[in-house]
Amino acid sequence: MAVGDARGLVLEAVREGALIGAGRPVVAMLSGGRDSVCLLDVAVAVCGAGAVSALHVNYGLRAQADGDELHCRELCERLGVGLEVVRESPKARATGPDGRPSGNLHAWAREVRYRAADLMARERDASVATGHTASDQVETILYRLAASPGRRALLGMVAADGRLVRPLLALTREQTAAYCRAAGLGWVEDESNDDRKYARARVRNGLLPALRAVHPAAEVNVLRTAKLLREETALLDALVESELAGAGEIALERLQALPRALARLIVIRLAEDAAGGLVPQAGDRVAEILALSRRGGRAELHVGGQAGAVIEGGMLSMVRLPAREDRLGPRAPGPAVARGLDC
Repeated sequence: MAVGDARGLVLEAVREGALIGAGRPVVAMLSGGRDSVCLLDVAVAVCGAGAVSALHVNYGLRAQADGDELHCRELCERLGVGLEVVRESPKARATGPDGRPSGNLHAWAREVRYRAADLMARERDASVATGHTASDQVETILYRLAASPGRRALLGMVAADGRLVRPLLALTREQTAAYCRAAGLGWVEDESNDDRKYARARVRNGLLPALRAVHPAAEVNVLRTAKLLREETALLDALVESELAGAGEIALERLQALPRALARLIVIRLAEDAAGGLVPQAGDRVAEILALSRRGGRAELHVGGQAGAVIEGGMLSMVRLPAREDRLGPRAPGPAVARGLDC
């Protein structure tokens, strides 16, 4: 591929996606890595430098952290983009009853940068753009397939979610690298990306090569499957909405009569609306809910997360429950458990 072609292909794809556009304010999340460097240059080319701001978060976790920050400063100066740097130490993380940091380090870092980006975007009435690529999408889907039950695990990241946009999501990591080389842009490498103690590195360096050995089009097929499932999900969501008709409850007699798959989706929707978060395991409790309803009277059932089913008067509704620590008291000290995948 010619140098000009590599850059033009990326710019054409981003313009066609229309997630960012000329004169539309955008905050680009800039780590200094290949994908985020590509994103920043693309945003300047598509939106104009005056419409683009950049955010870099220095966690101080790596010896190269200050060098990464300097690289971002020099890049933004070269492109004529304003840069905001946030320094946040992992020492500021909340601790549990045992005095250890609570939660997953990657999840904490993700929360820090998205919170800072959202604040910048609100101040500027802007979108927040990340450098997620199709390569990241494949890795995320495969991880979620292994770690999370249900169809939703296979849907992957969406291109736009409120203020958040992912303009490079249709492009591969190889394409962003080719773009940077064509534009004469350097980037920094984070060695932790290949550290197999992290789930993403195990997927990238272990699982993906194994799948390519099975079929060379493995990654393309994963992405096509996710696209088809997202289209089918829109149809299923419409069926659920039609059945509930805006209500926060459903007659148990009607729930019993529905196809099992639709009944499961309705229970999940009611649970997640009540809890304000994902409760995919609620769909596994349909049989228990119906069994309780046949006993008569009032019954309650914890269906997962912070969602509780209330069965009364022939109706099923859901309520939000207190967090587990509030209901059961502090957990006994024990080893921290790492969860999640940095997206």
